[in-house]
Amino acid sequence: MGNDAAGWDSDKRPGSWHTYRTKVIAGAVAVTVLAVGAVLLLRGGDEDDGSDEAVAQARSFLDAWAAGDPARAAARTDDPEAARSLLESVTENMHPEAVAFTVGDDPAEAEGGDLPDGALTVPFTAAFTLEGVGEWSYESAAVVVPGGNGDGDGDGWTVAWESALVHPRLEEGQTLVLSVDSPERAPILAADGSQLAGPATVWEISVWPARLSDPDAAWEALDALDAGIDTDALADRVAEAEPDQAVPVITLRDAPFREAEDALRAVEGLQFTEGTRPLALAARPLVGGLDPESGAGSSGLQERYDEQLAGTPSAAVVIADRESGDAVDTLYTQEGGEAGAPVRTTIDPAVQRAAEEALADVDREGSLVALRPSTGEVLAAADWPEDGFNRSFTGQLAPGSTFKVITAAALLEGGAGPDEVLGCPQTVTVDGQPFENQGRFELGPGTTLHDAFTASCNTAFIGNRDRIAPEALVAAAEAFGFGGEWNVGAASFDGGVPVPDSDNALAAALIGQGQVQASPLGMAAVAATVADGTFRQPVLVPDAAEERYEAPSRLSEGTAETLRALMRDTVTEGSASALAGVAGAPGAKTGTAEFDADGDGETSTNAWMIGFLGEGDLAFAVVLENGGSGGSDAGPVAAAFLNAL
Repeated sequence: MGNDAAGWDSDKRPGSWHTYRTKVIAGAVAVTVLAVGAVLLLRGGDEDDGSDEAVAQARSFLDAWAAGDPARAAARTDDPEAARSLLESVTENMHPEAVAFTVGDDPAEAEGGDLPDGALTVPFTAAFTLEGVGEWSYESAAVVVPGGNGDGDGDGWTVAWESALVHPRLEEGQTLVLSVDSPERAPILAADGSQLAGPATVWEISVWPARLSDPDAAWEALDALDAGIDTDALADRVAEAEPDQAVPVITLRDAPFREAEDALRAVEGLQFTEGTRPLALAARPLVGGLDPESGAGSSGLQERYDEQLAGTPSAAVVIADRESGDAVDTLYTQEGGEAGAPVRTTIDPAVQRAAEEALADVDREGSLVALRPSTGEVLAAADWPEDGFNRSFTGQLAPGSTFKVITAAALLEGGAGPDEVLGCPQTVTVDGQPFENQGRFELGPGTTLHDAFTASCNTAFIGNRDRIAPEALVAAAEAFGFGGEWNVGAASFDGGVPVPDSDNALAAALIGQGQVQASPLGMAAVAATVADGTFRQPVLVPDAAEERYEAPSRLSEGTAETLRALMRDTVTEGSASALAGVAGAPGAKTGTAEFDADGDGETSTNAWMIGFLGEGDLAFAVVLENGGSGGSDAGPVAAAFLNAL
């Protein structure tokens, strides 16, 4: 039996079953063993014949088996080596989530075979909790013989080992195997039914040591992929491998492989295997990925809707020959496997593609989110790098001067007009803390709200903080959806504007700094609220977002109309001039948010632009992290995005 020591060989697959799972589940599994009372003498009289000890020995064996300790269980038997081998094989091939044994309270005199006098049969019920099956149970029995306890002692009892102890229909040279047939994973769809995630071509790259004639050329070609391959560690693995043992390197998507294919194939000793995997094809951080071992969703929409996408597998418990791997008998079948159901999103492929291309062109960490103001539907959620985190929905960033849309709304709702004089000095000091404009510009004492907004003058708003009560600023933010609990159909950060508790905190909040935080999704919703006049909660997966958050208040029609005009003028004569040549009469607001990432006093900036099309049903938010300004850095990205549409 060539495979007895290691258990059933997963490479030898019974032809009648689609999938064999052989991974051992780490951690202890549960065991339930019922205590038994005193057992009366089985062969006449009232004198105890030691059956209590026999049952206790059987219980100890089953306890160790259920706890995932085959060695300790095997030590209770008269053939520890064979017992350990089969118990390990069953554990590896069944990968139970839990195991429980119930010991019967009526042992009987064992009969047959070469059993010594006094041997007892202890009945028990085995219950396995298995993937795709649930609980599967059966009756079995352990024969316990006197004259040794399996640990080398001469007294006590020992479990007589035989394969049938594991299952009554199991013969020598056989093992139990859980066969799981999982349906094909359902796709994640865009609004038009095209796939955002589904089967895609991949290439597995490996090294054949015996044919690697020029290792330096191989390492150079792999380094050129810029895929984070540690070629020094790879060289060590290749050196330690057998000459004809393939050493895996990386699995690449089809596009990057094709770009580097000629250079890679020119290196003797590199091997390439084409395959198919379910992958995110667009909006990758939002869609998420799959665990390479289990195939389950591990992030993003793939994780959130894992059960829906994966469907229900069918499964069977089979008896398999340990040497050949062939299935010889079926003990249990769980029918009724159901295919997974697709998850449909509101993503517009053309808008998503334009957003991703605009970000890729600048090659900087950032996000671009687009919404349909009339419905709140998410049209695009792009992040760079493509394999980074879902900053679009879950990023928590200071919005900087894009928050002045809300500050201006608070002033307008309080009775101010666009021609209200605010002034715009170079610096305003609040309780000893100086606040300046970007580049320390000033516009003079006659600066109006209109001019301060379009030029993005910090000191104008901070200098008039006495006209905006802290609670009024929070109330204005709530009209844009801040502070609510959104039901988008995906994880999202829905914005935070705590009530400022000091003059300094209020000053910082007025310009989107301090404790004010937002995601790109949240700031796109701000622009969409201006465009439509009403906050409409963003939604990505309509089927999962039937109940949507409604803001506790809404902008007055006059405030919304004035904000639209201010944002349009910011494009035609202010800091958002990067959009001046874009069709569709866009309106926008820029923002440059300072932050101290390391707490060392050295500040960097995030560049923002939010906006909408005056002639169209689209709003957007762009953020680029770590450097630059809203007008000169985020603006061109927004322009490229809108022009592509």
